[in-house]
Amino acid sequence: MSKDLETAIIKAPYKKMSYTEEQIIELARCADPVTGAQYFMDNYFYIQHPTKGSIAYHPFEYQKRLIDTYHNYRFSISLMPRQTGKSTSAAGYLLWYAMFVPDSTILVAAHKYIGAQEIMQRVRYAYENCPDFIRAGVTSYNKGSLDFENGSRIVSQTTTENTGRGMSISLLYCDEFAFVRPTIASEFWTSITPTLATGGKCIITSTPNSDEDQFALIWRGANKTVDVNGYETELGQNGFKSFRSAWQEHPDRDEKWASEMRSQLGEERFRREMECEFIIYDETLINPLKLVEMAGIDPIERQGQVRWYKKPEKGYTYMVGLDPSLGTGSDPAAIQVFEIPGMKQVAEWCDNRTPVQRQVRILAEICGYIAETIGTRNNVYYSVENNTLGEAALVSIAEVGEENIQGVFLSEPKSMGGTRRHRKGFTTSNKTKLAACAKFKSLVETKRMHLVSKALISELKTFVASGVSYAAKIGEHDDLVMATLLVVRMMQMLQSYDSDLHAEIKDASEFLEPMPFIMI
Repeated sequence: MSKDLETAIIKAPYKKMSYTEEQIIELARCADPVTGAQYFMDNYFYIQHPTKGSIAYHPFEYQKRLIDTYHNYRFSISLMPRQTGKSTSAAGYLLWYAMFVPDSTILVAAHKYIGAQEIMQRVRYAYENCPDFIRAGVTSYNKGSLDFENGSRIVSQTTTENTGRGMSISLLYCDEFAFVRPTIASEFWTSITPTLATGGKCIITSTPNSDEDQFALIWRGANKTVDVNGYETELGQNGFKSFRSAWQEHPDRDEKWASEMRSQLGEERFRREMECEFIIYDETLINPLKLVEMAGIDPIERQGQVRWYKKPEKGYTYMVGLDPSLGTGSDPAAIQVFEIPGMKQVAEWCDNRTPVQRQVRILAEICGYIAETIGTRNNVYYSVENNTLGEAALVSIAEVGEENIQGVFLSEPKSMGGTRRHRKGFTTSNKTKLAACAKFKSLVETKRMHLVSKALISELKTFVASGVSYAAKIGEHDDLVMATLLVVRMMQMLQSYDSDLHAEIKDASEFLEPMPFIMI
């Protein structure tokens, strides 16, 4: 880059200039701590329109309210449809803040590197198109950061667990925060919150994703605006001011536009992207529209770590499935209990520190409690997944003695060398897992299988398509789901012997949405 071109793009630092009276007035209007941000963005903020090229940014009414929210509240969170100018408005505000609030450190945290760079590109473009008598000189001008002569700087980074740690942040901007991986978002928020304790501002914007991620938690807290005395408060219980806009507020969008978008995106994506409903973004096993309707309940009783949602009753049959784990603090082991008829979830247990031997004893205790309550062990069926760690569970069951576990050990038949043999438990392969997933999806979406556990429903929201199968998203767990799939396979096994169960489990003739992946 030549020196002449470089000085045309940026303003050299510490440069003496002569100002006209009109320019001094305009500069003072932009520098006004109350109205300056709106005035600057309405008069000196330029953007790159995708079809119109370089145009002056004149905010719509809802964008003016958005900028006011950015400016007048220390903590703000905005839930907005796609392509409504939330990131563009933020870029203009960040530029104004850096130029007119000296000695500020502004951190832009985006869910992906390209997102962080896109925000910085908008900031740089606006700066380059700003007249010299308004803009501040820069001492460093890079793709990922801008340093101004007044001591302020803007830094962009991808959101990770340690982003911003150690920085003294004046203003934090989190872009599309709902799409940061949940485990990372949680750790990032824990790490970054202390850096704002000295008085820093925070702006969070996003379209929605899951209703359980960090963005959703902050959003819900911001909307809890009733205090203990029943009075409405301006801020939420977490100190955030919430802002929400609707696609109808954009002057270029009407019902015809909405109809066209629905046909292009589909109802699910339109409701998430444009109507800002917290519908899962990923290809979950269970239809996201069904998941958003599902709400768990609190246990009616706890026996140790076992959560009971319904007391066992005479006349019902109970399925108890154990998905074992090593018990060393990584993946949890899980037990699910369902009753038939009705296929209702009765109880569950989950822990990642319990050794296999103790897992089997908990299984036996659950079976014993059910058998004692209903007066018979014949209506209690239990089983385990016998892959890998399941072998250790089988050894533990043998040590305890099947006769000492109050129920019937259900196992699937295996065929080897033309002869049939029985191996205890159920072997999970890609084929059997897919079959169980398909049946489970059908039962849940047709409301024949009733899930009440908040933890299980939460896992289902991160149980997504992975290759030609399903698994938990990276950083999440699916052990409660896998234990439930084992129960489904147990039910399928029993339906051959029970006509009533067969009628309950068999798929109805109505159309069911296909599994959202291609089997090859």
